[in-house]
Amino acid sequence: MPQRDVNVGFIGLGHMGKPMARNLLQAGYPLVAHNRSRAAVDDLAREGAQPAASAREVAERADVVITMLPDSPDVELVALGPGGIVEGAREGLVVIDMSTILPRASRDIAARLGDQGVVMLDAPVSGGPQGAQAGTLAIMVGGPRDAFDRCLPILEAMGRKIVHIGGNGQGAMAKLCNQVACVLNLVGVAETLVLARRAGLDLGRVLEAVGAGAGSSWMLANQGPKMAARDFAPGFFIRLQQKDLRLVMAAAEEMNLPLLGTALAQQLFRALEAGGEAELGTQAIIKAVERLAALDRPI
Repeated sequence: MPQRDVNVGFIGLGHMGKPMARNLLQAGYPLVAHNRSRAAVDDLAREGAQPAASAREVAERADVVITMLPDSPDVELVALGPGGIVEGAREGLVVIDMSTILPRASRDIAARLGDQGVVMLDAPVSGGPQGAQAGTLAIMVGGPRDAFDRCLPILEAMGRKIVHIGGNGQGAMAKLCNQVACVLNLVGVAETLVLARRAGLDLGRVLEAVGAGAGSSWMLANQGPKMAARDFAPGFFIRLQQKDLRLVMAAAEEMNLPLLGTALAQQLFRALEAGGEAELGTQAIIKAVERLAALDRPI
């Protein structure tokens, strides 16, 4: 694999971050890695990554620093807190935050890093752990166009479709739009199967027929069979979906925007959380719909 001339730092090696970082290594980028727990760093070190003890050290040793973290406060702490990126930053450093966070928080962090000569892109992703492993993520990017153009080869090592949305925070907002489309599709698939079950239809045949027409969608094709098979193993946890929906509703509140369908999906997931099912995959939303329908037995 050819050696690239850009040193990349990666902070946050969870279910998404670790395979994304591995794809950068496989693409030939020298990689400096940091994570709160050391095991993931050690795994990548065995594959050629250089470990770092802090976000500050990553920034000192990299030309581009990528963060993939759970929530807005985590990104703010890693970027701006003690031992954070800002302490190791220098003029010309680029930070690419690929987390799903509030657009307002992303803009604020970008502005504060900008005071130190650091350029930030917000570049959240869609595609889940499977897309992260395969390097086929959809990546929606906000921030300066020139920085996007310079970093595009790095993003292409992790994703298949990379779209520059606009200025800082607009990539983050596009990700929230993506989550709205995802959860409303999930509700639609769940209600489709509950209706089919109540009517006594064969669920496999319904999925085959609907999937060939205008009702087809990624959710129907991928999550519909899991719902029908009672496979609720997580690709994306309900608790993480709820975090994202909290961000959606907070952004909508700032804009005085009603999102009725999204609110419904959030409450269906909340019903599952209340029943201790937050660790299930998001396809388990069908269980909440079934309970409302008072089905005498599950699909």
